Amino acid sequence: MQDPALERGTFAARHDFDALPRSTEIEVKPAQHRELSALADMANRLVPGVRMTERGLERYFAFDPGSILTFSRSNKLLGAVAFLYLNDRGHDALILDEMDLTHPDLGLLAGPSDEVSGIYVWAIAGQGRAMAGLGNVSAHLSEPRLAPADLHAQPSSADGRNLMVALGFEPIPSYQRELWRYQRPWNRLPPHMPSSNVPARSFADARQ
Repeated sequence: MQDPALERGTFAARHDFDALPRSTEIEVKPAQHRELSALADMANRLVPGVRMTERGLERYFAFDPGSILTFSRSNKLLGAVAFLYLNDRGHDALILDEMDLTHPDLGLLAGPSDEVSGIYVWAIAGQGRAMAGLGNVSAHLSEPRLAPADLHAQPSSADGRNLMVALGFEPIPSYQRELWRYQRPWNRLPPHMPSSNVPARSFADARQ
């Protein structure tokens, strides 16, 4: 995950991502094609080390327009978050470090009508009060197609890591470098149930 540009202290306390309050001030919605150029420019300006192109965004936007969400206030674009909605193969490839996260293979992604096995937070950038809209993002990710899937991310700085901690992400064992996971509340085991009682779907699931 490319780290967001955040106002320091915005998420000083720990919050469960799926329990974040919805914002009436920040509008969160799927990106429009005409916004892709501005979004690429914003990512390049706000996130150190990012080299995002409009053409690169277009490839994934065309595959699944719902994978890029924008933050806006009073019709002013404040930022965006991009997700990789992974199919079973993509989920396994992420855990096993067999996925190019800079230029992901579309064959590892779930199509708009396919079951989503995992969600990777590919990039997030915002300015001003953009991140107040994260509760609206959690609402989007609670739609029936996306709700069963846990979220994964790779913080690349101390600020990004602090954001992950604040939103309930935790590092997990994997071959991927410093992979963090946010487990959806409905996927969590009751405290009294040992993990050994849960069958593993695959080697990747066993690694989580």
